[in-house]
Amino acid sequence: MQPQSLSYWQLSTPPFAGGVQGRAEGDCDVAVIGGGFTGLSAALELARGGASVMLFEAGRIAGAASGRNGGQCNAGTAHDFGALASAHGIDLARKWYLAHVDAVEAVGRIASREGIDCDYTRCGRAKLAAKPEHFVKLEAAHALLLKEVDPNVLLVGPDELSAEINAQGFYGALVQTTSAQLHPGKLGIGLGEAAVRAGVRIWENAPVEAMERSGRGWRLTTPRGGVRAKQVLVATGGNSPYPPFGWFRRRIVTVGSFVIATEPLPDNLVGHLFPTRRNYVTSRIIGNYFRLTADNRLIFGGRARFALSNPASDAKSGRVLEAKLREMFPELSGIGIAACWGGAIDLTADRLPRAGEHDGLFYAMGYSGHGVQMATAMGERMARVMGGDAAANPFAELSWPAIPGHLGKPWFLPMVGAWYRLQDWLH
Repeated sequence: MQPQSLSYWQLSTPPFAGGVQGRAEGDCDVAVIGGGFTGLSAALELARGGASVMLFEAGRIAGAASGRNGGQCNAGTAHDFGALASAHGIDLARKWYLAHVDAVEAVGRIASREGIDCDYTRCGRAKLAAKPEHFVKLEAAHALLLKEVDPNVLLVGPDELSAEINAQGFYGALVQTTSAQLHPGKLGIGLGEAAVRAGVRIWENAPVEAMERSGRGWRLTTPRGGVRAKQVLVATGGNSPYPPFGWFRRRIVTVGSFVIATEPLPDNLVGHLFPTRRNYVTSRIIGNYFRLTADNRLIFGGRARFALSNPASDAKSGRVLEAKLREMFPELSGIGIAACWGGAIDLTADRLPRAGEHDGLFYAMGYSGHGVQMATAMGERMARVMGGDAAANPFAELSWPAIPGHLGKPWFLPMVGAWYRLQDWLH
């Protein structure tokens, strides 16, 4: 059987049925552009605060990055904490690290409050050392985290690793015990349904093609009609091709991330290979991430190729991932692949999220591989910022210059990939 091209999360989630079927017209307090985790969470929080909210999604809600990821909801930044502290100082590093920890808590809180059954589980995340020298770095990272910011981290030595995972080629692990996992499809649809219950009007298949100032607010134009809004939140990521979003495209590099899902694994194999059922990531720059689902499928992903997602690229990347999975877990040689898909990760140049206000437009994006938790939490936080609570944005201090030579299409991805492969080989 050929694997499905939709994500496992999309295949196993009922479609959203709460969208407005008619044309978009009229006025609102806030227009939210983008129906991923950021936009849905923000719309929900704004409506709960009494605002009239319209949300416009170019495709289907939670159908892009929010529905095509690995389902990991991890504490900790995209950086080594020590490197972050060296670059920005210990206070900011601690603030940003704790914002990621708090984001995991926020996802669980929102899902519980809204009754969203999305398989949210506090399982912890294990970063696996792919070389002996990588474990030395994990030891140093563990000591610094314990001292400065996170008492909920564990170090697992090479002799103890089989109690965590039985995979080929690893030399220990650093475990962040507060990390979680969930079903992104169920979370996305659940957030959409909760937003509609709170009064949000959602239009799918309604990309915002034009936007202009209108009095003290904005006029938005979509193929399904036009509306006026007092405030606008841009939650598109870096992908929107339309003219109003060129400023954001020049500041975000979109790269492909690719994922496969196996058929359900037998219970005895699950117990042997994954005794702790955590989220797992490897320590290489071009590494892998993987986890089990509630029905014992292995979700296995990574930047298999430095390319954007399309059907041909997804299929090629899926073959690379399958070969790596079978190398890492020889016991899974007879397990079939049920789904193969690609998604997008929006990277900022320094891999820190960006949120704030530019030229009267509010925005939050650029989560750099930590979008499940950060998008959901930052949507809620930016709703508070738009209501007047400027302190709700933990990234307000960050400037955001354009990336030199970057106009939106990442022409330099093959060179970046070659550089990262060299670094993985050398280090």
